Amino acid sequence: MKILKYCICAMVWFNVILAAWLSIYMLYDPEGWYYFVPGVTDTGFFNQHFIRDIGIIQGFIALAFAIGTFKPARRIELWAASTLWLIAHACFHLWEVAVGICSASVLLRDFPAVSLPALFGIAATVWACAQSKMAKEA
Repeated sequence: MKILKYCICAMVWFNVILAAWLSIYMLYDPEGWYYFVPGVTDTGFFNQHFIRDIGIIQGFIALAFAIGTFKPARRIELWAASTLWLIAHACFHLWEVAVGICSASVLLRDFPAVSLPALFGIAATVWACAQSKMAKEA
């Protein structure tokens, strides 16, 4: 059971680090981020305001996962809310492929930064729910 806790912790901190990096990069240097991340230039013209909006969201995601690590009583709400956004983002990428906006190859390219955080968020949130249930039963 302890190994599962360490795996969940690694998943959560992957999300914290990735979202924090994205947030800082998108807020500080939106144009640099736009040209640095593979495939972003294929999705439309550079829009500094939009990139910074998403950077703010990424900052909240990083904070929610980090705070949830240290506040078990708030963990489910924090991780679930963040995970819902990550799931919606991943589903949007799937939709773009389904309707022919992007080719299927983008799913593999985007997986580490789009789908993986959502999957990690799901795993962490399910684990947090199970931990909460076990604590109530004890």
